[in-house]
Amino acid sequence: MTDYVDGYCERVAPGLWGEPLDSLSNLAFLVAAVLVWRLAAGDRAGRVLAGLIGLVFAASTVFHLLATRWAGVADSVSILVFVLVYVVLFARVFYGWRLSWLAAPAFLVLTAVTALLGGGLYLSALIAFGVVVALLVFSRDASWTYFAVAGAIFALSLSLRTLDRDVCDYVPVGTHFLWHLLNGVVLYLVSRTLILRRTAQ
Repeated sequence: MTDYVDGYCERVAPGLWGEPLDSLSNLAFLVAAVLVWRLAAGDRAGRVLAGLIGLVFAASTVFHLLATRWAGVADSVSILVFVLVYVVLFARVFYGWRLSWLAAPAFLVLTAVTALLGGGLYLSALIAFGVVVALLVFSRDASWTYFAVAGAIFALSLSLRTLDRDVCDYVPVGTHFLWHLLNGVVLYLVSRTLILRRTAQ
């Protein structure tokens, strides 16, 4: 688990500053966490989301500084935990489902299936955006537009993440840092939308 990981264009050697842009761009998550925390005020669910975004900031920063396998696992797990908590909150807040907790294992199954089919660990999140938008459009909920925008930004960020290794010869710093910047916006948008819905209720 302490093995060195060289998975991104920007990193060319071990060392804390082997990925300066990839490391510093994680500040987008910190900014998102602070904004969500302030927006949440006394809303406990919102504060939980803010804390989880802060966890993503910490885990991703550590991974891009240390570039070890255990840090990479922590990075992926922090993102997964945020998504699992969010899908449960979404089901409860937007639809009042009593068994909203079932959204978490359902997402895990979707993630496992897409991973086995070669879609990676993040394709399931993109599919989830599509499902959420479809559900909201069907129920004539105007908030579908916010999720559509967040989903479009996530699709772009996922594309840039995927292209990182392919553009090394042309863009030495790669495109992974853009994945961080854009996803900071995505996490803020989806958290804001849920908090505002809870406030309205």
